[in-house]
Amino acid sequence: MAISKDPKQFTAVVRTPIGKLGIALSDDAGQLVSVDFLGDKYDARSSRIPLAVEIRNQLDAYFRDSAFEFDLPLGPAPTKFQDRLRSQLLAIPAGSVDTYGGLAGKMGSAPRAVGVALRSNPIPVIVPCHRIVAASGIGGFSGKTRGRMINVKQWLLDHERG
Repeated sequence: MAISKDPKQFTAVVRTPIGKLGIALSDDAGQLVSVDFLGDKYDARSSRIPLAVEIRNQLDAYFRDSAFEFDLPLGPAPTKFQDRLRSQLLAIPAGSVDTYGGLAGKMGSAPRAVGVALRSNPIPVIVPCHRIVAASGIGGFSGKTRGRMINVKQWLLDHERG
């Protein structure tokens, strides 16, 4: 979930209620490989690549109706652990949350390992890492525990709760 500096690496840059998102597809444009939170200095930029258009359409649908379920070809997770984690995240319905400890227990892991893996989720929003919270609060988001990214996480959770 790193904030990238080179806008040329994105297939498209889309404006959303949570700010601009940089969308990157695999070289053959067959899979979504990353979604990056971008600052205001980036200009929105569309793409005619069918998958980029579909991602934009599905993001629009999600922001209109939080119950919308994404159905997109995702690039591989960076590690086997993150692949298992991705499966768990995708099973959490919109409007629901789990805790770092709860998710760690389901995976036979430790809460800190889950947090580290969540921090490096390359496809936030679509792979809903924002649905994992601390036992006594919102927890972190994108490696941050305050500021803009926590506001984005709170916005997403509020949006999904209706």
